Amino acid sequence: MDNTLNLWLGIIIISIIGTFAHFLYDISKENRILGLFTAVNESTWEHIKIALTPSLLWCLYDGYFYGENPNYFCAKLISLLVLVFFIPVVFYSYKKLTHKPVLAVDILTFYVAIILSQFSFYGILELNPMSHLGTYFSCLGLFIFFGAYMTLTLAPIKNTIFKDPITGKYGFSAHRNFFKNLKKARANKRKNRTKK
Repeated sequence: MDNTLNLWLGIIIISIIGTFAHFLYDISKENRILGLFTAVNESTWEHIKIALTPSLLWCLYDGYFYGENPNYFCAKLISLLVLVFFIPVVFYSYKKLTHKPVLAVDILTFYVAIILSQFSFYGILELNPMSHLGTYFSCLGLFIFFGAYMTLTLAPIKNTIFKDPITGKYGFSAHRNFFKNLKKARANKRKNRTKK
């Protein structure tokens, strides 16, 4: 299959699933199993996670087409690391200038990270074939990466990246139900209008 088609198909599907993953924990009535793979609060880590989850799921598709490429595992590892580093670097860099998060920039950063991740994946696939040792270390890196992904979701480090900026808490305990809060905000708005 054509690499260009798969590249853009991946970008579109990963973006759609990642966007949906931002709200899935609330929609599922706070299902803890889904919470392992979706955003459970507004921390930077949870926004990285909603880009990682669909990228990891996409392995089922791209692994079918490119799994025999000797560079596949290295390309996959690097593409995931692009997500992990790009999102927080951009977020904390612009926040130094603005002193507050800007939703439009955060959304754009999420999609640009996915695009860069996919371009890096396909770029590495086309490099000269890696040695067996390189493939081995890339596989090992992917196992460590996935283990860290699961561990940091269940037991987040007490660090700014994992801290919910709204509640000041970490992981599942930092969760605020988006839809309940939206209903409360609308009810308060109506209540305030009737008082006037």
